[in-house]
Amino acid sequence: MDIHVTSDAFGPGEPIPASHSGEGEDISPPLRWDDVPADARQLALIVDDPDAPGAEPWVHWVIYNIAPEVRELPSGVSTSPRPAEPTNTAQGRNSWGASGYGGPMPPPGSGPHRYHFRLYAATTAPTLEPGLTKDQLLEAFADRVLAVGELVGTYERR
Repeated sequence: MDIHVTSDAFGPGEPIPASHSGEGEDISPPLRWDDVPADARQLALIVDDPDAPGAEPWVHWVIYNIAPEVRELPSGVSTSPRPAEPTNTAQGRNSWGASGYGGPMPPPGSGPHRYHFRLYAATTAPTLEPGLTKDQLLEAFADRVLAVGELVGTYERR
């Protein structure tokens, strides 16, 4: 089963608006989803850039402990390790070593980069502490992922 992920800010394969980039307001875009499995215990979102220089994709956002009933993240989610909305969520560390969303900011002249917004539905209890890296979160979800949805946007540095 696949989760269907959408955004009012950009469509599949479309450019992410500058307001959601490091060149703009650097606020997270609004996201919505449906088709979450009934037996999911939590949702998690990982945003990364596989086109970034380096051996691993650059991680822009790790947020988890999202209740399976939640169907959207608003624009501008706080970068706090435990944001007030959505309730009871936790945020991990991005590739800058910070908590919360960090928008696209590819190196100048590197062309358009792809940003993968992947939403995971898992049977893992929503009790994970803030500060996990992408790899630590995926390890906690090992053999517990029920479904994944993805929205890919692009961004090219002005």
